[in-house]
Amino acid sequence: MQVAIVRRALGASFSMDVHADGLVQGLRQVRPTWTFHEITPSFKEFQGSALAGLVKYYRRYGQFPRQVARQRQIDLFHVIDHSDGHLCYALGRTGRPVVVTCHDLINYIQPENISTQAKLPWLSTGLWRYAVRGLAQADHIVTVSDHTAKDVMATFGIEPARVTTAHNGVDRLFQRLGAAQVTAARLRYGLAPQTFCLLNVGSNHPRKNLVALLQALALLRQQGLPMYLLKAGADFTPEQKTYLQQQNLTDCVAYVGKPSQAELVELYNAADGLVAPSLYEGFGITPLEAMACGTPVVAANTTALPEVVGQAGLLVPPEDIAAIAAAIQQLYEQPETYGYLVKAGRDRAQSFTWAAHAERVASVYETLLNPS
Repeated sequence: MQVAIVRRALGASFSMDVHADGLVQGLRQVRPTWTFHEITPSFKEFQGSALAGLVKYYRRYGQFPRQVARQRQIDLFHVIDHSDGHLCYALGRTGRPVVVTCHDLINYIQPENISTQAKLPWLSTGLWRYAVRGLAQADHIVTVSDHTAKDVMATFGIEPARVTTAHNGVDRLFQRLGAAQVTAARLRYGLAPQTFCLLNVGSNHPRKNLVALLQALALLRQQGLPMYLLKAGADFTPEQKTYLQQQNLTDCVAYVGKPSQAELVELYNAADGLVAPSLYEGFGITPLEAMACGTPVVAANTTALPEVVGQAGLLVPPEDIAAIAAAIQQLYEQPETYGYLVKAGRDRAQSFTWAAHAERVASVYETLLNPS
């Protein structure tokens, strides 16, 4: 079988690269006799002026669909990012099955997540919505969580038979490091042995609800607890930096940039707990990575996060600052609970593999190519 895996340009999106690499690795493991062709745009996207943005849109929505549709000797196309759903319009005319993966619909449900970041917000929002509506043209949709599957069916009126959930996997690189490595990592980030280090990883979109974590941190510091927060990924917003100054928290918070995968493993191991108070997640890869490293998780009890964390972490209402603070304090003050979550998290993470994800996806391919 010849399968085309259609992905974004390498480096365009870290999270999409992780997913694409994991999927392809898993597919080659579970279907070693098949051939998988990774197709990426033949042009480089660049940032800059509004004119550069228009060129980018022309290439993404005009040139790239034609580039993919011209592929010959392909039995099935798999578009692995819902933001490229517009490809389904062109690929559907090739007469070959088309699968698309939807990771979340947050930007469709809350378009302000796009408009607040784009140079041409009206155009960005319109084209993104056009692209995502292309999902409905696919022969089958893979979602990374049951929550996202429900969103897809409710938003576009797609019947359940055309939707399959395949949870993301976690790379084997994410694991518990030895005591000496953990000590070295903590020293690198200036963490004293008595400091209880919290970690937050990811973007800083409003849905990530970082302000709730900062408010919980302020509450814990007022109680005299030795809390420290490391932020990886996107930096704090100007408003959040002002809040940190107003609450005298600048001495217990540090932004550590955008770490490599190896550096991220060290960060998870250096931290005493990951806090993910998101209002919306299509999956929740950072809690899974943290659990794989033996780092207890405090996460929101909303959207897809309970699917990932299960009973292996502390789930709290994301808008309840006192509840977030209480869960963090529980990790700090209850070693029995902490030890249980370390083991439970690692055990749960072991069930999220890219091979299992790929097996579900490969079964979708087989059903489309060999309908009963």
